[in-house]
Amino acid sequence: MLHRYVLHNETILEHSAASLAPSQVGLLSGWGVFTTLRVSGGVLFAFERHWNRITRDATAYRVSLPEDPAQIERKLLELVEANRAYNSTLRLVIVRNGGGMWGNPAPDRPSDVIALTADSKDWGHGVKLAYQENARHAAGPFAGTKVLSWSMNLTWLEMAQCRGFDEVILLNERGEAAECTSANLFIANGDQVWTPPLSSGCLPGITRELLLSEVRAPGIAIGEKALTPQDLESADELFITSTTRDLLPVLQIEDKAVGRSNRVREALQREFAAYVERYVAEHRLAPVGR
Repeated sequence: MLHRYVLHNETILEHSAASLAPSQVGLLSGWGVFTTLRVSGGVLFAFERHWNRITRDATAYRVSLPEDPAQIERKLLELVEANRAYNSTLRLVIVRNGGGMWGNPAPDRPSDVIALTADSKDWGHGVKLAYQENARHAAGPFAGTKVLSWSMNLTWLEMAQCRGFDEVILLNERGEAAECTSANLFIANGDQVWTPPLSSGCLPGITRELLLSEVRAPGIAIGEKALTPQDLESADELFITSTTRDLLPVLQIEDKAVGRSNRVREALQREFAAYVERYVAEHRLAPVGR
């Protein structure tokens, strides 16, 4: 459920009082970028990684960002405090204001900052996935970016949910698995874990990034390689990852039950939870802008 207060540029106000102009091209055309963060114990988990990614995406789409990320972090923490959303999900959006036929030719500012918090969703004990062909163009210059034009993802997700599935595996133009609409994919065979490379067209998710670079479980190796639907369906384990899901097992793809074990995912989940706990403990004591 969406919480009472939102952040609009420098101001925290009730969401019903927020005012957006019809000439904001970012709203009319989905010209902007966003990220979704976990709030844990009042801490914005992995904020610096989220900001680095949103900066890369904003550069690709020519969207102006505020110059001081520490100031943005402070305002987001003020929003968390206003909503008492100490354990929640936070959405940060940067909307471009000018450009194109319908944009304001002289906007007061090049972009607007909008942030909202909401209750975190209970994703259950596992998910059932459907396939969507030709849903990612891996060779495209904007592959792997998180842009406001998200309606295709939402449409594919809604179509799958109408069929009784929870999420969608998006295949690229080569028939390889790229990602889900809002999660990355991982398989495990024995003690070897694989996830599709960025060249598959997938988004560089923060949880994915941490599993590849920071989180370690004894005896388990994690790497990247192209994965086909057959690889997913025949793997010992299959799970998806995202900021709000952690590591969530996949129970079924289309009409086929998948996965014969949960050992590796459980080991990685324990290590990931411990990483989050350490991060939160460290950042509760550190001032913003450290």
